[in-house]
Amino acid sequence: MRILQPLRGRSTALLWGGLSLSAIGDQLYAVALTWIAVGALGSNAGYLTALQALIALLAVLSIGAWADRWEQSRAMIAADLASAAVLLGVVASALVSGRTGVISLACAIVVLSLGQAVFKPALQAVIPTVVDDPRLLPAANGLLDATQRIARLMGPGVVALLVSVVPVIHFLTLDAFTFLASAAALSLIRRRRVTPPATVQRAREPVWSGITRGYKATANHPLLGYYLSVSGVLNGAWFSVYYLCLPLMIARVGVEASGRSGLGSYGLILSAYGCGNLAATVFLGGRALPARPQLLMFGGNIQTGCGMMLLAAANFLPGEWRLAGFALAAAVGAMGGPMQDIPTAVLRQTRIAAADRAAAMRATMAVVCMGVLIAMMLTPSLVALIGVTRTIVACGAVYLCVAALGLVRLARWREAALEQSV
Repeated sequence: MRILQPLRGRSTALLWGGLSLSAIGDQLYAVALTWIAVGALGSNAGYLTALQALIALLAVLSIGAWADRWEQSRAMIAADLASAAVLLGVVASALVSGRTGVISLACAIVVLSLGQAVFKPALQAVIPTVVDDPRLLPAANGLLDATQRIARLMGPGVVALLVSVVPVIHFLTLDAFTFLASAAALSLIRRRRVTPPATVQRAREPVWSGITRGYKATANHPLLGYYLSVSGVLNGAWFSVYYLCLPLMIARVGVEASGRSGLGSYGLILSAYGCGNLAATVFLGGRALPARPQLLMFGGNIQTGCGMMLLAAANFLPGEWRLAGFALAAAVGAMGGPMQDIPTAVLRQTRIAAADRAAAMRATMAVVCMGVLIAMMLTPSLVALIGVTRTIVACGAVYLCVAALGLVRLARWREAALEQSV
């Protein structure tokens, strides 16, 4: 398979191995943190996710520009080490005090959000330097994207398998060790080759100038511009469903008939989501972008929205069928993600000038973080007002409305033929 050819290079294999472990660790962290927060705060756990989005937004608007001045692989290693240190600190604090404090969780969220703001942009600069053959760069990007999908499958699955023998807090310990493994892999790569530093011109660019440049470059393309305008709303609705409403629903209605704990069931449902995600990625990953990619992308939004509707409906199933219903609904909805994400990535890489792609990514990250921040600030109140199930239905309706509006605006638009296939 062509997508595996980059692994023949030692540096690429090291990078992939470190990122694979780190990605699985991130999923362990996300599932465990969500469950701990819901147990401690109930629906107010959404405010912790809002804090995470706020820190990420501030980091994109500030620390990202400064990080561009650093040697990229060194910045990535520092981000990994800082993330591992704060997670081990949270675990140590919990073991000493006998409980996981909200303050220590908030500190972990802050440090990890800052680390991701440094790590993700730097990764985009490092990837071309570790791929031995430039012709394999698209395959390398596809491999790393598939790795994220696989981690979304395996991470929650590991939680479901180990929750009966591993205390919840030690899933954060496992995540810390994956960060250390990633840092070790990057250190080995750095000994073999040095990543070129960022250019002085871009390093000195004012923050808002870079965001504005990225926004304009994206908005010049009709379809990318539309999705930039709605990406905050879509991501906010997604986070509200899967990282607040779903664990709340599991904790409140229970899935005792399945013989699993609440956290184990939550991990299993997210693992089913990862299965649907990966299946759609494998199916779409080798296909060329259609002349009207908006139809595929809006279809993905409809698929995701319908999955959320099914998730709400599964809440009314008999107890012995409820877990299976949740898992099936999550898998169905997950197939819509790659239908939007893969065309978006290809269009961004082929229709935006190379000099503006990093700025375009930062603009998108800023919009997404703002959307998640607003959504997670509002969702606890919405849950209190209309209930968890109706909130999930409302989020699904958001996806359907975005697809309907997009079809009205762009149904007849055609993309020029692309030389590069997905």
